[in-house]
Amino acid sequence: MRQVTCCLVFTTVLISCLAHADSKPLRIGVDVPYAPYQYKEPDGTITGFEVELVNAACERMQRECEWVEQGWDGIIPGLMARKYDLIASAMNITEERSRQVSFSAPYYQVPSVWVKNVNNEYDIEGDLADVAIGVQQATIQDEYVTTYYPDADIHRYGDSGSVVTDMHAERLDLVFTAYSLAQETMLQDERFIQTGDLITGPESIYGPGIGAAFRPRDEALIEAFDKAMQEIKEDGTFDKIYNDYFE
Repeated sequence: MRQVTCCLVFTTVLISCLAHADSKPLRIGVDVPYAPYQYKEPDGTITGFEVELVNAACERMQRECEWVEQGWDGIIPGLMARKYDLIASAMNITEERSRQVSFSAPYYQVPSVWVKNVNNEYDIEGDLADVAIGVQQATIQDEYVTTYYPDADIHRYGDSGSVVTDMHAERLDLVFTAYSLAQETMLQDERFIQTGDLITGPESIYGPGIGAAFRPRDEALIEAFDKAMQEIKEDGTFDKIYNDYFE
C-alpha cells in the first residue's frame, strides 16, 4: 500500500511540475535596436516585426513572452547559459551557427543592401581596398564583406546603431546592412543612397532565412514553436503583421 501511495504521490508531483514548467514565461533573447524587426518604444517596451510574430506564436502556445535584452556578440552564449529559452533576433540560419544551436523552420528572409553617401563614387563591383566599410560584428553582413572584400578597411561594431551613427558622422564610406534597417535609418536621408542590388546570398553565408534559435535538446519546444508559427501563417496573422511594417 505504501509503495502504491508513493507512486501516486510521485506521479502527481511530476504532473504538477510539468504543468508549472509550461506556465512559466518563455524567455526570449533579443538584441535591440534592429528596426523594424526589434526596437524599443519610448516607454521601454520592446516591439517590432519579429517581436510581434513571436508574441503571436507565444499566444498560440499559451505561453507568456518575456523579452531579455542581450548584445549580439553574447547572444548564443547567453542561450547556452540558460539566460533565456530561445533567440528571436533576426538571426539567419547558417551552417556555422547550427553547430551550436538548433533552429526553428525559417519564417522570413532579410535582404542586405549597400549604402553610400550620394557624393561618393565607390563601385561595389570594383576595388574597395582601403575603403571604410561599416558592418555589425558577427552578422552575415560581416561575414559577406570579410569574404568578398578582404582588402577593405572593415569597421566592425557591436550594435547596428553605432554603424548608423558613424555613417551619419562621415566616418564611413560604405555601410552593408539589412535593407529594412537602412530604410529606417539612412535611406530616408537625402545624403545617402542605395548602391547595387539587394543581396540575399550566397546560401553558404545567408542560409535559408531567419529562424529562432534553441538549445539542441529542447526538441519539444522547437516543435511547439514551429507549429505555432505555421498556424500564424495559415490564419493570416503573419500577413497582417507583415503589412503593418512593410506595406
